[in-house]
Amino acid sequence: MTSTTINGGISFWYAAHGTPPPRAPLTGDTTADVVIVGGGYTGLWTAYYLKQAAPFLRITVLEQKFCGYGASGRNGGWLYNGIAGRDRYARLHGQDAAVRLQKAMNDTVTEVIETAAKEGIDADIHHGGVLEVARTPAQLARLKAFHEAETAFGETDRELYDALRTREHINIADAVGSTWTPHGARIHPAKLVTGLADLCERLGVTIHESTPVTEIAPRRATTPYGTVRAPYVLRCTEGFTAALKGQKRSWLPMNSSMIVTAPVPAATWEQIGWTSRATLGDMAHAYMYAQRTADDRIALGGRGVPYRFGSRTDNDGRTQPATIAALTDLLTAFFPQLTGIDITHAWSGVLGVPRDWCATVTLDRSTGLGWAGGYVGSGVATANLAARTLRDLIQQDSGQAGPTELTTLPWVNHRVRRWEPEPLRWLGVHALYAAYREADRQESRTHTPTTTPLARFADRLSGRH
Repeated sequence: MTSTTINGGISFWYAAHGTPPPRAPLTGDTTADVVIVGGGYTGLWTAYYLKQAAPFLRITVLEQKFCGYGASGRNGGWLYNGIAGRDRYARLHGQDAAVRLQKAMNDTVTEVIETAAKEGIDADIHHGGVLEVARTPAQLARLKAFHEAETAFGETDRELYDALRTREHINIADAVGSTWTPHGARIHPAKLVTGLADLCERLGVTIHESTPVTEIAPRRATTPYGTVRAPYVLRCTEGFTAALKGQKRSWLPMNSSMIVTAPVPAATWEQIGWTSRATLGDMAHAYMYAQRTADDRIALGGRGVPYRFGSRTDNDGRTQPATIAALTDLLTAFFPQLTGIDITHAWSGVLGVPRDWCATVTLDRSTGLGWAGGYVGSGVATANLAARTLRDLIQQDSGQAGPTELTTLPWVNHRVRRWEPEPLRWLGVHALYAAYREADRQESRTHTPTTTPLARFADRLSGRH
């Protein structure tokens, strides 16, 4: 971190144009046909698809700050086909059901790209796929297993590269292999979410910002400024869910942090390559994610401090100097050519993690309460699939339509137990990521060709596998 690094300010994605002009808060009790709590990707896509399907619906979105304040305006810009919990759904519902879920996610990447183009939302989208790399023998073994698993779930267009082919795509220090899928794209997160909010308003959706919802109950959402009553109340709050009454232990708000470089000189890009602008990830246990931005910076993220005691969340995205230093070290480990480059922005945000690490979509037909989320960091595309699924569930419940392919996917109406109370929650999460970081250090130091027992133990402890 340098004295010129802007730390916080929500995220770099708002640096060029600032945060959007504020919308009016709720000013009293009112009614709607559908009330959506949360003005991020999930809530806004849901409002959009419901309005497209049934223009007569009165839809109200309630957002505590402004649309895109949370993960939708802070993420790494990975529009890709990963979905949290697919392997567990395969065990619970069978391989075929999980393959249908994966195919729906593959199609979702195209759906977002085409819808943004159709609706005139310029979100710097570049359809270059996703490249995930290995830099140690143990990571390479995991990468090959991952590649085989993805192929088994129907990704026959995925490609496996050796070290030489990897360097032809992007010159990463110590890279020994990679896997690439076409089902991914780079986006500018804030441009997508602000474009969605504007689009929803043009379609007639009512959006109230600076309106925190304190409690969700059957057929009502309560705020300090009034109550909105509706037959359907949808919770689309992801990492901020714990702030709602009775939801403290539902989803854990996991922190993720990012840095962005100054624009990289053209001569350095000649050395690095990355002309495909595929989004970039790795096979470390404490994994990283990165993109080459439209203005030729590198935006890179990782876990940092994973969790705040009591499920607390930050206010403006400020992150710890030690996290910025660690991410900068990771950047230059991947790209030594960037040693000394300015880090212009750093920030953090939270994502929603259920106890079994499974993303879900639910509509309780007896109460009208619905929710979607628990994306575990894969929400840019998953939120769109969740929104279309919520649309179909509401149309089915209201008698406007019957079951669809989406309403029968295995993540629909999945239930999961709550997280442990404090201090067990804090101790467990911090111990988990300390174990993952130590496992990465061991694998890098010893060059063992297999995953360390410490990491396998952490996987079992976390409930991820």
